[in-house]
Amino acid sequence: MKSLIQYKSNNNVVYSCKYHVVWCPKYRRSVLINGVDERLKSIIFEVAEETRSDVIEMEIMPDHVHLLVECDPQFGINKLIRMMKGRSSRYLRSEFPWLKSRIPSLWTNSYFVSTVGGTTLEVVKQYIENQKGV
Repeated sequence: MKSLIQYKSNNNVVYSCKYHVVWCPKYRRSVLINGVDERLKSIIFEVAEETRSDVIEMEIMPDHVHLLVECDPQFGINKLIRMMKGRSSRYLRSEFPWLKSRIPSLWTNSYFVSTVGGTTLEVVKQYIENQKGV
């Protein structure tokens, strides 16, 4: 019987760690619009590639980000999200100066993260894909 789970490995760990992550701009302002959303996607993919993580699904809403991502447990989801939020804040605020006048910093300090295990991966992917329709 073939396993549906695809495992990854590094030098000393074989893993399948998928996370549903959500984070918001400061004050939940609707600032992820007018090209900011597309640039944010490219920055997230850039960080994921550098850290050997996989973005499985992503949806950028005007006031929050949904991400389904797989990352190495030794690297850590907290470090990955910190890199994504830090780099995107720095790049976006320099490329879109109007963001500086709207909010003092781009992101809140917090985020939501949940391991994908209590439900099937397809259910979470479908939930994220359908966010734009809500």
